[in-house]
Amino acid sequence: MVSSGNIKQPKTLYQIAHMIRQKHNRKRKSDAPFFIIMGIIASTYVLLILAMIFADLNFTSLGQIFSALQSREIQYAIKLSLFSCTITTILSLIVSIPIGYILTHYDFWGKNVIDTILDIPIILPPLVIGLSLLILFQMPPGRFIERFVSVTYAIPSVILAQFMVACAFAVRTMNVAFAQANPRQEQVALTLGCSRYQAFRYVVLPEVRVGVLTAASLAWARALGEFGPILIFSGATRMRTEVLPTTVFLEMSVGNIEAAVAVSLIMIIAAFAVLIFIRVLGNSDNILELT
Repeated sequence: MVSSGNIKQPKTLYQIAHMIRQKHNRKRKSDAPFFIIMGIIASTYVLLILAMIFADLNFTSLGQIFSALQSREIQYAIKLSLFSCTITTILSLIVSIPIGYILTHYDFWGKNVIDTILDIPIILPPLVIGLSLLILFQMPPGRFIERFVSVTYAIPSVILAQFMVACAFAVRTMNVAFAQANPRQEQVALTLGCSRYQAFRYVVLPEVRVGVLTAASLAWARALGEFGPILIFSGATRMRTEVLPTTVFLEMSVGNIEAAVAVSLIMIIAAFAVLIFIRVLGNSDNILELT
């Protein structure tokens, strides 16, 4: 038998830190180079985003933005975008909350396969999603639905195209939110006599409400910028299936770059306002929890 004294014990973090200090003659170097390098790398992407926004602002003017807002076509695109994105967000939350809860709380056969399937809308090119939806509604089940509700090249197709992509991001967000929640609180509620529904509604959902807000913001913002599936599945018909991204495409196709940039700035402002609002609301909920 080998004596325990001959077994080399792993070094602790304290011992490793002590060795590093000895190696550098117990003289701690400045952390400034580390933070400078990290700051330069981190700020590159942020500066690129700000540079793009500044370029748009420099290319257009307030007069052109107001002129774009007075256009009947653009007003229709704004209304349809706000309506479709809101409906898409609600549908995404209705679907993503149960999926996130089930995937994080239960183990079942085929769970990894389903988890992989849910990532397909994120990985696939948007044009492929639009084409797949178009083919789906040319098949017998889709044609049966079309007898009662006009979907293809109509407003429902806009919502469905946005939903197929936005919901995938909401699902991933809710997975993280439920995984970080403390399962003990739900178990205590069940032990005290709550039903599974009562424990979910009064214990689990309040605990993940910040995750719900984050999922809603991601779904809304993703739906607002969706273009590829809408172009294939809904078309780009003025005053019918025109949303803000297709407006940019239509204005660019006729050479009206100024209007396209003005609409792009409207989308940036709308997305920024919604994201800031939801983040402030989430922070206020955290403050209320602490108090």
